[in-house]
Amino acid sequence: MNTPTELDPTHARALIVRTNSVRPDAARVPLDRNPASVYLASLALGSRRTMRDALNFIAAMLTDGEADALTLEWAALRFQHTAAIRSRLAEQYSAATANKMLSALRGVLKTCWRLGYMSAEDYTRAADIESVNGETLVKGRALASGEIDALMTACLNDESAAGARDAAMIALLRVGGLRRAEICALNVDDYDAASGALVIRGKRNKERAAYVTNGAKDALEDWLAIRGGETGALFCPVSKGGTIVIRRMYPEAIFNMLQKRAAQAGVKNLSPHDFRRTFVSDLLDAGADIATVQKLAGHANVQTTARYDRRGEQAKRKAVELLHVPYRRRGAFETPPNLR
Repeated sequence: MNTPTELDPTHARALIVRTNSVRPDAARVPLDRNPASVYLASLALGSRRTMRDALNFIAAMLTDGEADALTLEWAALRFQHTAAIRSRLAEQYSAATANKMLSALRGVLKTCWRLGYMSAEDYTRAADIESVNGETLVKGRALASGEIDALMTACLNDESAAGARDAAMIALLRVGGLRRAEICALNVDDYDAASGALVIRGKRNKERAAYVTNGAKDALEDWLAIRGGETGALFCPVSKGGTIVIRRMYPEAIFNMLQKRAAQAGVKNLSPHDFRRTFVSDLLDAGADIATVQKLAGHANVQTTARYDRRGEQAKRKAVELLHVPYRRRGAFETPPNLR
């Protein structure tokens, strides 16, 4: 018989379906006593949706779709269940995605222990699952300078307040490599016009400084002139009538804005994170020290920054170009030998 760490995929799926650890009254537990709710509340704003989706997926997988993150009895899970979850995630997702979901699982199990729903021994055993091994290429792409120019032109052609706001946001994405949630968290007081310094609050409430210069500084100050100096969110919604509403935007709004401007500019396959990849890779290409780039990007370790370094890929391509393949393209209108 297989040990729990050697569960084959069929056995793992069967175990997951049979677990059915839904607590009927779980939805009525106050949110400050619900382990999933308490765990998610401890995360930075930008991480909550990702980890909530991970917990919802795991809960549905365990109960054949009958439970979600808030209605699953997480404290009932034991090592055989978490080992089966790991097996299923390793089958279905890349190592990076699977490990992020396992991190959410470990986090909610630890919260169960902290709330007194699990003993220390049960928690330690259930959380003692290995990470999934593997490495994938960084998703997304680096933007060409012409694409960034086209996006900015699309904003400049829009003479409304939204056009000025979007130009300023794209400028900060370009020179600061900000995440969507970081853009939304910016306040007017975070920007020092005299020095160009901008305070950014990243993951785990870590602050870092960016420096807004040249055209980015001009774009931001044009937006501030339209927005006004009222304290609060730096970037705000703009109504269809052009009225600026002083409140914080949501990360989804940044995504929608970029899709709109990309369509206007004729830029395809654009995501907000592509600006972050471009920011890091362009600085490294220009000779900036990787430790400095790490600090500017707000990465917890330099290995994450190194994954965005495209110089190694360029070197590999140049190396492969040294190899000769004795093939000659056929002429488009050349007559086949058998028809001559």
